[in-house]
Amino acid sequence: MEAAVFISSLVDCCVLIFLSVYFIITLSDLECDYINARSCCSKLNKVSLDGEADGKLLSLHSKAAYSWDVYSRYVKVPMGNMGVYDPTEIHNRGQLKSHMKEAMIKLGFHLLCFFIYLFTVVLIIINMIK
Repeated sequence: MEAAVFISSLVDCCVLIFLSVYFIITLSDLECDYINARSCCSKLNKVSLDGEADGKLLSLHSKAAYSWDVYSRYVKVPMGNMGVYDPTEIHNRGQLKSHMKEAMIKLGFHLLCFFIYLFTVVLIIINMIK
């Protein structure tokens, strides 16, 4: 039973790692002017509201990250903005750099959790074999 819980957490963690990498790639494309701000922000807002929150609700390690997302999505966003990523303000006041830094921190957090879960699954399987 424990192995199944940690394996499902590994799968959730892989999804969250994929989403973090997607955010980093999309933000770096915006930084290099490969895409415009409107399409970048609409992609990121759609993914962040739909996929990332659903994945974080499923995983075990998500309490801190999910609470940060709720804070940044509902408390910190000014009225009238398109979402967390707003095309009119993403180049102002270094928001692009802060969004990139946040995506990197999330990626590091999810990678750390992935390796912790992987280590735990290996320990559980070794104990089951004995």
